[in-house]
Amino acid sequence: MLASATLSHRTLMQSSIFHAMYGNFLGNSSRWYKSTIIAFLLINPILWFSGFHFLAGWVLIAEFIFTLAMALKCYPLQPGGLLALEAVIIGMTSSHSVMHEVEGNLEVILLLIFMVAGIHFMRDLLMFAFTRILLGVRSKIVLSLMFSGVAAFLSAFLDALTVTAVLIAVAIGFYTVYHRVASGKKFDEDYDHSGDHGVHQLHREDLDNFRAFLRSLIMHGAVGTALGGVCTLVGEPQNLLIADKAGWNFVEFAVTMAPVTVPAVVFGLLTCVALEVTGLFGYGAKLTDNVRSVLAEYQVEQEKKRRPADVANLIVQAVVAVILILSLAFHLAPVGLIGLTIIVLLTAFTGVIEEHQIGHAFEEALPFTALLVVFFAVVAVIHDQQLFHPITHAVLEMPTDSQPVMLFIANGVLSAISDNVFVATVYINEMLTALHDGVITREHFDALAVAINTGTNLPSVATPNGQAAFLFLLTSALAPLIRLSYLRMMLMALPYTIVLVVVGIVSIMVAF
Repeated sequence: MLASATLSHRTLMQSSIFHAMYGNFLGNSSRWYKSTIIAFLLINPILWFSGFHFLAGWVLIAEFIFTLAMALKCYPLQPGGLLALEAVIIGMTSSHSVMHEVEGNLEVILLLIFMVAGIHFMRDLLMFAFTRILLGVRSKIVLSLMFSGVAAFLSAFLDALTVTAVLIAVAIGFYTVYHRVASGKKFDEDYDHSGDHGVHQLHREDLDNFRAFLRSLIMHGAVGTALGGVCTLVGEPQNLLIADKAGWNFVEFAVTMAPVTVPAVVFGLLTCVALEVTGLFGYGAKLTDNVRSVLAEYQVEQEKKRRPADVANLIVQAVVAVILILSLAFHLAPVGLIGLTIIVLLTAFTGVIEEHQIGHAFEEALPFTALLVVFFAVVAVIHDQQLFHPITHAVLEMPTDSQPVMLFIANGVLSAISDNVFVATVYINEMLTALHDGVITREHFDALAVAINTGTNLPSVATPNGQAAFLFLLTSALAPLIRLSYLRMMLMALPYTIVLVVVGIVSIMVAF
């Protein structure tokens, strides 16, 4: 009897531990989501060891995209990391290949770690400037054009992730100000703005509208980074790679790309206006009088409280901002190192000298940096399994006249689901080999290089996977606050995607 009771207790204990482990797995995620990830982890080795290596590679890509799409269910680092770890363990790639991808993208990693943290220490200046813009410009159309146009201009000379970090910092600042007031708190009170449990019923409608307002502005700005990023040699990492292979300098790159990039920017900005006028695809929300009055009151109170030390800090931040722009524009150093320089200058001259104050600045970027390294592991699988090679060879076997357009489309499709730099590297190397082998002429190579560059930049706005800036926005602290999910981001980017793809195809057909 005693033995039976002991056995029953042990069985119950084991069952409880099992349920506890299942409950701990991916935390508070839905049961169906946990079961789906477990199914993925079981399917992959079965496909791989059954000899379906090519299929297993594409299945892994689809699974990873799923984890990104469900980012609000569970941050993609954990489920995506498990998939990447399994891929290394079963032999789909190797740790050496992953490290090779990481080394090749070290500048991007340093950019995320240091530049985003540097922007954090400029938040007072950003709020000071953008609050005046937001309250001074009452037309939502003009305001949207300003966000998109300024983001495009900055992204032509700075990195899109840096510009996106600025937009995120400003949007979180605005959201926090109003959410604090809507919860019955004073401007200077500390509180948690991640939930709405404290929001008064009278403010809920205004809060929802304010979220829609910020969503539209941030999406216009995010698309703007893609519009500007395609135009210049320094706009995106793949641009620099393509220019190096083609032997173009800054001016040659801009002029050669202009037949496609100029129409893309023009029609992109026109799309911004059309979306705000029609209110389609989640755009058109305006700043209500109640929210505007709160932000105006905040501005007045901040000016009343501003001490000489605060003014001095704003001056320092403005001077460092000029140093930042000049350093990036003239490429005085890699972007990540410039970011570290900004951190040193801002903290040294604004009194931020305690470790915990500095550490707080890194909270936004480090989770995404870890996720990006996981993404590089998936890219390593793509490279080792040569998943894109059949598409490359199919394009080169097409008639010469149709190759630029088809290359644009092929690059666009692949860049929407994979790493732009990797896609550009594969295609430009293939085209360079064809040029050296005498298969294509130099003139045709230039046309194909334009197709590759624009194809890896413009259609990639279709999904958060395609643009690092979009993925950064999706996984940022801002996204859940303004209810910007993966699917909503795709929906809001859809009209831009359609316009930019059509303009890109027509421009390439006319120009080449």
